[in-house]
Amino acid sequence: MKLLFFDDFKFGVMKGDNVVDCSAVVADVPHLHPQDTIRGVIEGWDRYRPLLEAAVAQGGGVPLSSVRVRPPLPRPSNIACMAVNYMENGTRPEPAPIDAYPKSPSAIIGHGDTMVLPDVPATIFEGEAELAIVIGKHASHVSQADAPNYIFGYMNFIDGSARNIGSALSPLYQVKSRDTFAPIGPFIVTADEVGDAQTLPVRLWNNGKLCQDFNTDDMAHKLMRCVEFVTAIHAMEPGDIIATGTNHGGLNAFMDGDKVELEIGPCGRLAINVKDDLKRTWGRETRHDMAEKGTPGPTPQLTGKYAKS
Repeated sequence: MKLLFFDDFKFGVMKGDNVVDCSAVVADVPHLHPQDTIRGVIEGWDRYRPLLEAAVAQGGGVPLSSVRVRPPLPRPSNIACMAVNYMENGTRPEPAPIDAYPKSPSAIIGHGDTMVLPDVPATIFEGEAELAIVIGKHASHVSQADAPNYIFGYMNFIDGSARNIGSALSPLYQVKSRDTFAPIGPFIVTADEVGDAQTLPVRLWNNGKLCQDFNTDDMAHKLMRCVEFVTAIHAMEPGDIIATGTNHGGLNAFMDGDKVELEIGPCGRLAINVKDDLKRTWGRETRHDMAEKGTPGPTPQLTGKYAKS
């Protein structure tokens, strides 16, 4: 099942290319915020699933393109992002040590929203295509063997980055936790519909150009190990997110006016816009392109504030 919020945070379920309003089905979930609603649905899934299936069977819905899609998890309590978690298509000789970092829940935006590039001296702004795990129940010290029982579903996740502005004490906080730097959606796909999430194609386009194209089978530390690692450090709650990392080769500059689209297996296509009031520019090469030219790393800033002469 594919679950989402739309318009004024009505709760919906996808039926083909249409969304069926199922707000009445979940109206009894105590809530002050839409996150309370989706958390209640996740926690009470055994009860709500047959009710939602019946509502979808009876309703025709409206085209997804005719509504405003909202973030399916508008305010999770935790976002944990795996660091350097791909083998980069065999270019890494061995896995990097497993690690992760938190990302501020206030960074969440949804399908059709805008990532805003702040006025900071970043060397480049990028967004990493990532598969996100949605936690299904209170999870603490979960083993890899038991991890599937704690995964409610999956969704698209773009990990926005303002590179090389962090201090030595907190480098990733300044790089990763900016407002609008966590686009998600357009919906959550329940785990049963995803099947083997360790073999999903991941593709990200920038202005129609395919930039990232890899598979989740290239992960260094697999999905269940990610759940084990994160929950050994702190508990995760229903509706929390583990973003599972990216293959860095296709990373490319995000600039003013860009339209970025991410599609991972059955998770739909997440589309966002990029805005930069400073109109800074970079080359359009991916990191893979730069490496082939013998210049590893991202393309340098070409014009605008903070460009080096």
